[in-house]
Amino acid sequence: MKILITGAGGFVGQLLAERLLIDGHTVTLTDIFEPPIPPKIPTKLHSAATTIAADLSTSSEAVLSPDLDAIFVFHGIMSAGSEADLALGYRVNLFSTAALLDAIRRTCRHDVRVIYSSSTAIFGQPLPALPSEATLPTPQGSYGAQKAMVELLINDYTRRGLFNGFTLRFPTISVRPGAPTQAASSWMSGIIREPLQGRESVLPCDDDFKVWLCSPRTLLANLVHTLSLPQDCLPPYIRQIQLPGITTDVRAMLAALREVGGDAALGLVRREPAAPEIKAILDSWPTTFDVSRALGLGFQSDQDFVGAVRDFADSLKQ
Repeated sequence: MKILITGAGGFVGQLLAERLLIDGHTVTLTDIFEPPIPPKIPTKLHSAATTIAADLSTSSEAVLSPDLDAIFVFHGIMSAGSEADLALGYRVNLFSTAALLDAIRRTCRHDVRVIYSSSTAIFGQPLPALPSEATLPTPQGSYGAQKAMVELLINDYTRRGLFNGFTLRFPTISVRPGAPTQAASSWMSGIIREPLQGRESVLPCDDDFKVWLCSPRTLLANLVHTLSLPQDCLPPYIRQIQLPGITTDVRAMLAALREVGGDAALGLVRREPAAPEIKAILDSWPTTFDVSRALGLGFQSDQDFVGAVRDFADSLKQ
């Protein structure tokens, strides 16, 4: 397949590009800067990768071609960043994505698969015990509002037969490698990632605070699985899928850190209250979901959080 990834300089984009190139696909990677080819890709496969720097709000056509089979839409400003800079969040998360979708309908085949990364941030309180795709989004942050608006665009363009859209609502991905992000949930990786590398990390929540998480390994499997879903597996005007996650709490996360990294790693976690605006975002997110639709479509779920911690520890050894 010929596949485009936007936001390809980020963690998820690099993770997916590596897998797709190894699987033999042709991949175009684009971001606001020229993204790298994933470092683990053998030189002999570099010819299957194209990297493009582009501002999608003004030059979406530059990254598109009529022969694309699939497009993963990953670019964006994260939750805390979107709350801190209203104009930037809307320009990147909503307006540039709308410009990209409009360019896709004009440039690509009508069967091109568009896979959009949404978020559980589209939900806000109050909520039922098990929110699902049928639950009305009531975001309590600009990031969630922007994601919810793009979800409606994906639904409408698919209903009209302009492309084959799928919206994947991601859990928080942990443990993410690399540097901290502007996500309000960044600490959910940081309290594992930094201590396992001998660095201090800040924990802004109490031990009883619950979170909804998915490991990078499981997310990758679910992204690739979306490439094989038949178009009629969902109604043409309801394209949202709540990806499976696991519910855990800070206490269990710290126990997993101690199990893998020992007391030395645990001692590097420092408590510090979250800023009020970040706490409001975190408190608004649900922590458990009805994912029966996703499981029925063949998506995978993690078994526990300690497996994700071991995965990250093993990656450091490699």
